[in-house]
Amino acid sequence: MKNLLGILSMIMMFLMYVPAMAQGMDKDGLQVTPRVGYDFPTYDNNTPYIDYKGGIEAGLSVDYYWKWFGVGADFDFIKNQPQSTFPTDNLFDAGGNAFTSFNLDEKDITRIFYGIGPDAKWHNKKGNFIAELNTRAGLASIKGGRTLLEGNTSTTSNQLLNFHAGYDDKNVFSAKGQLRFTYLFNKNFGVNVGGYYLRHFNTQEQVQGGLASAYYPFTTADGATFLDQGGISFREEPCDCDIYSLGVFAGVTIKFNKKENVCPVCKKDHEPHCCATCGCNVTITAKDKFTGTILPGTDVVLIDMDGNITHEGTTNAYGVVVFENVKEDNYVIKGKLYDVDLVETALAKADFEDCQKTAGIQKEILYGDENFILKGKVVECNTTEGIDAVDVILKDTLRAWQKNTLSDAGGDFIFHLKQASNYTLKGNKDGYFSNEVGVSTTSYNRNSTLYIDFEMCVNPCGQAIRLDNINFDLDKWDILPASVPDLQKVVNLMKANPTIKVEMSSHTDSRGSNLYNQDLSQKRAQSTVEYLVSQGISRDRLIARGAGETELLNRCADGTSCSEAEHRINRRTEFKVVCPQQ
Repeated sequence: MKNLLGILSMIMMFLMYVPAMAQGMDKDGLQVTPRVGYDFPTYDNNTPYIDYKGGIEAGLSVDYYWKWFGVGADFDFIKNQPQSTFPTDNLFDAGGNAFTSFNLDEKDITRIFYGIGPDAKWHNKKGNFIAELNTRAGLASIKGGRTLLEGNTSTTSNQLLNFHAGYDDKNVFSAKGQLRFTYLFNKNFGVNVGGYYLRHFNTQEQVQGGLASAYYPFTTADGATFLDQGGISFREEPCDCDIYSLGVFAGVTIKFNKKENVCPVCKKDHEPHCCATCGCNVTITAKDKFTGTILPGTDVVLIDMDGNITHEGTTNAYGVVVFENVKEDNYVIKGKLYDVDLVETALAKADFEDCQKTAGIQKEILYGDENFILKGKVVECNTTEGIDAVDVILKDTLRAWQKNTLSDAGGDFIFHLKQASNYTLKGNKDGYFSNEVGVSTTSYNRNSTLYIDFEMCVNPCGQAIRLDNINFDLDKWDILPASVPDLQKVVNLMKANPTIKVEMSSHTDSRGSNLYNQDLSQKRAQSTVEYLVSQGISRDRLIARGAGETELLNRCADGTSCSEAEHRINRRTEFKVVCPQQ
């Protein structure tokens, strides 16, 4: 008893000391959790014909937390009952006499445990659901459990059949592990459920009449039970055996949170983010739902329950926008990226409760559209210069529809592309022309890709474009098969741009007379035009121009010694687009 009083004194001193020790620290504070439950015991006492039934458990935990870590103390009262399982139906003594009556005495066992130890906990974002792990070490008092079964026959009385002296051990070293789950209705009150494992080490049995336990061995035959001729089996020395049990419980949680700095204006715990309006900073991150990609340039608004926009902004390069001094209330967060609405999310009053513990409130808003975003750029061909006000036409080749948009000052434009589709793009602007170019989404996976980067170019009208594969045999002007692919590109360009005209120019090197070179180049240019006409291009949209050796690209003029490679540079076929205004 003296040791138990000592343990209680230690627990009381601990509970008085912890709050003082915690002054000035970031903590959750004190909580008290009374509980009731049911205990399922196991007694390793080497007495074979006694079963121990479950019983009531009542307890109290007192814990003090600093954020996720804490220290606590437990008190548990447990009551179990032993039950003799020695067979009494159709029982006979060693002489064959039937037992006609029995005397049974079974005393309840009480266990009282006191322990202290560390705690750990986790809570959800709102802080209203808490999971705790409590560990305890201490002493227990275990008393009772004496079990006696005697039988009576026609020739004998009070024959000992089964016996255990029970327990009276006041200083049993014990350990306990406990899981507890709490739901808080407010900052100070909640309910909890949980389970525990409790073990008492080397619990000593009592000895009564020189015996710790005894039982009469028996055999069975023909449906009857007979006591053995050899007499009673007994143990005189007590067993230092363990007792352990599992239990479940339910209870209430009462929290005594330390009051933090209070906002002098609204008298609420908003520090350190208190301001004249008693608001909190709300940080909102825009992300893609499927890939987690952050979304710069997303327009975000905060709307109150009356439908008023209280804050608005655009996410930065990190996909983040911060709204300062948001008053405690219920809101809806909405966002829009390239005219597509994001999935709205809620900002509730309960979110503001953590503002005093964290650097404001963190929220995410998700882009849930399943289409890809084509981030395109229009540049002048062979340069990196973006061109504004280009009318970009997108055609879906599978679904036969098209959309238009204009490139911005930097040449950028946006389209939304469906999955598993094929598209063509074409750019139109006065003074420029472009081919159609294709883009397909079949090779992209929406779970890993949101943005598809794409660059297309347009050529300024009047710019000469060289066709590298247009070749002719010596002194010939017939179109060779190897030249057809390049000429077909011109055909496709003219069909895609029905208002333009094309000047086809043929050039020679300086070898040979000027007159000969002029005549040969004119014939070659005319052959090129004839081929284009054969492919359905109107003759009045084509101009054949033989330039001869008048527009050399290097130094290899008449009388200059040049290599064959240098002369080859000057032998070329070019086309130049003549836009309508020209």
